[in-house]
Amino acid sequence: MVSSRLDYCNAVLCGTPNSTTSKLQKVQNCLARVVLQRRKSCHAQPLLKSLHWLPISQRISFKLATLAFKIQSTSQPEYLHQLISSQHPGSSMSLRSSTRPLLQVPRTRTAYGSRAFSSAVPAIWNNLPTSVIEANSLPVFHRRLKTHLFTVAFENSD
Repeated sequence: MVSSRLDYCNAVLCGTPNSTTSKLQKVQNCLARVVLQRRKSCHAQPLLKSLHWLPISQRISFKLATLAFKIQSTSQPEYLHQLISSQHPGSSMSLRSSTRPLLQVPRTRTAYGSRAFSSAVPAIWNNLPTSVIEANSLPVFHRRLKTHLFTVAFENSD
């Protein structure tokens, strides 16, 4: 029940300072300790890893990347589809990245502007590996995305 509350509207926290998301991370850490019946002094990262829970920042990326996949595969909802557009190659040079389905990241002048949906979603999408963004269905995309984000979150935790 608490875990679902952590994900409620967390997409609006994309790009916020760590001081903002750290509060949610503390709640998730406490929840992991309760679920696994550990002491308050127990380090939370191994607990999250054993539960296969993504940390808050990766949960936010997961939600926004999933939205991007749904928008690109169905063009729905229309109001969000209008906010993102595919990247058009600007030159005649053939690059390896030109075959990837990338999104155009609009230029912004402020950090606040880079948090907008139209900037944040393409930035997250374009940083995903090709194997993730070329998934042919939502379940396959979810599996590959969670594996990628889990690896990024816990790559140095052994």
